[in-house]
Amino acid sequence: MEQTLKETKRQNPKKLLGVNTEDAKVALSYFTVAFVSLLLGGILGLLQGLERADLIQLPSWLNYYQVLTAHGLLLLVVFTATFTIGYQFANLSHSFGGLLPKVRKLAWIGFGLMVFGVALVTVMIILNEASVLYTFYPPLAAHPLFYVGLVFVVVGIWACCFGVFINYRHWRKNHRGQVTPLLAYFAMGVFVLWFFASIGVTIEVLTLIPWSMGLVETTNVMVARTLFWWFGHTLVNIWYLVATSAWYVIVPKIIGGRHFNEKLIRLVVILIVVLNIPGGFHHQIIDPAISTSIKFLHVFMSLSIAVPSLMTAFAMFFVFERTGRKLGGKGLLGWLKKLPWGDVRFLAPMIAMISFIPGGAGGIVNTSNQLNQVVHNTMWVVGHFHVTVGMSVVLTFFGICYWLIPYLSKRQLTPKMNKIGVIQTIVWTVGMTIMAGSMHIAGLFGDPRRTSDTSYGGHEVAASWISYELIFGIGATILLVGVLIQVYAVFNMMFFAPKGETEFPVAEPEDNAAPVPLWTERWGLWIVLLLAVVAMAYVVPIVDMILNAPPGSPPIRTW
Repeated sequence: MEQTLKETKRQNPKKLLGVNTEDAKVALSYFTVAFVSLLLGGILGLLQGLERADLIQLPSWLNYYQVLTAHGLLLLVVFTATFTIGYQFANLSHSFGGLLPKVRKLAWIGFGLMVFGVALVTVMIILNEASVLYTFYPPLAAHPLFYVGLVFVVVGIWACCFGVFINYRHWRKNHRGQVTPLLAYFAMGVFVLWFFASIGVTIEVLTLIPWSMGLVETTNVMVARTLFWWFGHTLVNIWYLVATSAWYVIVPKIIGGRHFNEKLIRLVVILIVVLNIPGGFHHQIIDPAISTSIKFLHVFMSLSIAVPSLMTAFAMFFVFERTGRKLGGKGLLGWLKKLPWGDVRFLAPMIAMISFIPGGAGGIVNTSNQLNQVVHNTMWVVGHFHVTVGMSVVLTFFGICYWLIPYLSKRQLTPKMNKIGVIQTIVWTVGMTIMAGSMHIAGLFGDPRRTSDTSYGGHEVAASWISYELIFGIGATILLVGVLIQVYAVFNMMFFAPKGETEFPVAEPEDNAAPVPLWTERWGLWIVLLLAVVAMAYVVPIVDMILNAPPGSPPIRTW
């Protein structure tokens, strides 16, 4: 009997357990790191906001720029990366009936490499050896171990990428003529984009290590900035692609509906993967050494991402209206009342989707050549970032937690925890609206980013934005309350919620849905197109920056 159970578990772990326990350990370990990082990053964000508002004075052993660097890296790299990996491995396990043993091993290797790398980076920041901010632009130079730590983080991500590619290829080989489950298809898109996006920043970091050690006298600052934004611009849309996977596949099931046309969904994934990387120069519109024509090419590519975004907006609100009317909604907007607004699994991602409307509009401002001149390096950009990431992405991640973590830990989402989740979502939305909104307004007045003291000796121009900085602090305080509630909810659902089975909510297509074309599975073609577009956008300007480089910069330390 015991042997039979073991055999059943090996062949079809979902049949016996509802979830593969070994795969669940992988995902939950990544989630643990993610939410510890969220807690630490949230505390640092509050300290940063309060000091900027001149409400507190940080001690000499912990300065503003240490806090700003750690806040950015913990939230924008560690939290988002570890959550994404945990979520995508859970999706693959569910879609494929369990991860391959060698893929699970790669996931654990990636976990170890990333934790070690984050530890190195964090220690250097704590020791005040790496106050170079999230972008770590040269000529500011951190301790060499800071860059070494970043290498370990990237290699850890690559290990996870290879694991996904191996599992995907194995499934395709054994299911010829079939289309990949939709969540697995999203995972493939996410990790293809992640792998090729990280090549640029990896080259940058490998050149900065000998430079920071003094083995190389100078570095080409323009090339380094360009390689960073090859990665940095794409990273935002990796998070967006992860969020849309939940919007398209999970949310329709939660509201009792079916997902939209699967051909369109897969086309959205392909477009985001192929079009995404060439767009980084819209972060460098005011940088010298880049021709206007090349900048406009990147602006065009950045704006092209609006196409799959608009497709997503149409598809999702079509699903909402269709489902609401099936549930009895009447009149022009009666379907809205039929949606489950009291269910945190719907409420959080729904607010995230709505927030992407102003977030996307702000992105168009940042991408436009003339308008960017006004807002570049002001708090407008920081406000925009908090709307797109802090609302559209992070709220979706929070909503995912309320079904995925109970599913993985074999526990239940209780009505009480659902209510706590709804409260957390409201608190987070209010806090982020206050903080990001005031940041946008302060940015229009000219309030600079990346600096702790913006009073300019009491100058009258600076006085126009000081009051909005006080509002930053209020918003940051509310957000920390939201962080504390969310971290409590996550670990409660991991360890203390009642035992039981929780559904993995995957929406089905409509009964009369057309078959999905197999050409969408041609990842070799999509990768070739991706590389061709990247070459078109980056080869000429980078070669020009190298051949016509001004004198490089030695390492500079300003702290």
